[in-house]
Amino acid sequence: MRAPVTLPRLTWGDAGRPSVLLVHGLGSDGALMWRFGAALADAGWHAVAVDLRGHGDAPRALDYSLAAYAADVAHTHPESGGAWDAVVSHSLGGAAATVAAAGDPTWTRRLVLVDPAIHLADEDREIVRQSQEQAFADPTVAAVRSAHPDWHPVDVELKARATQRASRWAIEQTSLQNAVWDVRADAAALRVPTHVIGADPAVHSIFSGALAAEVLTNPAITMSVVSGAGHSPHRDRPHDTVAALLSALD
Repeated sequence: MRAPVTLPRLTWGDAGRPSVLLVHGLGSDGALMWRFGAALADAGWHAVAVDLRGHGDAPRALDYSLAAYAADVAHTHPESGGAWDAVVSHSLGGAAATVAAAGDPTWTRRLVLVDPAIHLADEDREIVRQSQEQAFADPTVAAVRSAHPDWHPVDVELKARATQRASRWAIEQTSLQNAVWDVRADAAALRVPTHVIGADPAVHSIFSGALAAEVLTNPAITMSVVSGAGHSPHRDRPHDTVAALLSALD
């Protein structure tokens, strides 16, 4: 088993409430989960977002395999100990949380995966590579605003900051060290209630079609789709995505 690193945290809401862990995607950081954190706190949860290894303020390492990311989040528990009441995870974070929850069914009581990176085909990997290259080529607020004019100003600001704080080498190694990006077997092994909040395939989704159909054969997993949202629905269609999240946790 990979040796885990301790992930830094941001929190929303009172610590005495039910606890939910928020796990971001590749090239982002915990602060970019603010929409979920604020909404969950208002709904009576204690939300905890982490920076994944190589991102934000998290420790740097040599190992950027999916197994390493999963070991880190599996090692992350509520301040009071025990299981998370829920884990909400996006993209890369969705893959890591899927592996963690499949390996330890007591880690969380519920799982919500936001357009999760369960299996990346070559076309998906190339889109991710180009997206990260573009982000690092010009990691400024102006560049993010130009690429995503409909995003909330806070998302624009935080996305630029996340790119500036991430290790470019770590992002590159995440692709190189996972030549086969496939956690479908872990998704099939999930026993905790799991809901996928999918992006709209007409915009851009990495979890749709035959892949989604295959994963949804597991009776523990359900799915909804945020119409008009791309791969980051919490930034593209935040109100609809938050509504889907709260419904999944109700």
